[in-house]
Amino acid sequence: MKYNEENVVYYGHINTDDWCLYLAATDTGLCFVGSHNGRFSEMKSWFNSKRPKAHLVEDWNKVSVYAEQVVDYLNGERKNIDLPIDLIGTAFQESVWAELQNIPFGETKTYTDISEAIGRPDSVRAVGTAVGANPLLIVVPCHRVISKSGKMTGYRGGIAMKEKLLRLESS
Repeated sequence: MKYNEENVVYYGHINTDDWCLYLAATDTGLCFVGSHNGRFSEMKSWFNSKRPKAHLVEDWNKVSVYAEQVVDYLNGERKNIDLPIDLIGTAFQESVWAELQNIPFGETKTYTDISEAIGRPDSVRAVGTAVGANPLLIVVPCHRVISKSGKMTGYRGGIAMKEKLLRLESS
C-alpha cells in the first residue's frame, strides 16, 4: 500500500528517569505528546480518531529534536519549549490552544480566565472540552489550567501527571 507523504507521521518514545511518553511529528511540526506511561495504543487511538489518514512510522531521527526539548523541560533544564507544532482542530479549539500557550511557566489560569481571554465568557464548559482535546500535552500547557476553586480537574494525562508538571514548574 502506498502512502501519501503528507499523511506520514513520525513517532518516538521518550523514556527518562521519571518520564515515559510518546511523541509524534509531521514534517510541519510536533502533533502529539502522549500521557506519562501512556502506551502506543493511546497514540494510535488518537490518530485513528483525529487524523485517520495518518500513517505512523517509528523514526527517532525525525522526533529527536522535539524529544530533546521536552526532556530538558521534564528535567527542569528548560522553561519554554520552542518547537514548530502541527495542531489541527476546530477554530474554537485552536483559539483555546493558542491562549494556553500564553500562560507563563509556573503560573495557572482558570477555565473562566481562558474563556474570557478568547472573548467567549459564556463558553467555560466548551473551553474545558477544548483543553481536554489538546493533543500536545506539556508543549501546549493545558496542565496550567485549573478550576476556579483551585481544584485539579480533568487532564488527558491524568491528574497525577498534571500535579507532577505543576510541581516541576513550582520548584
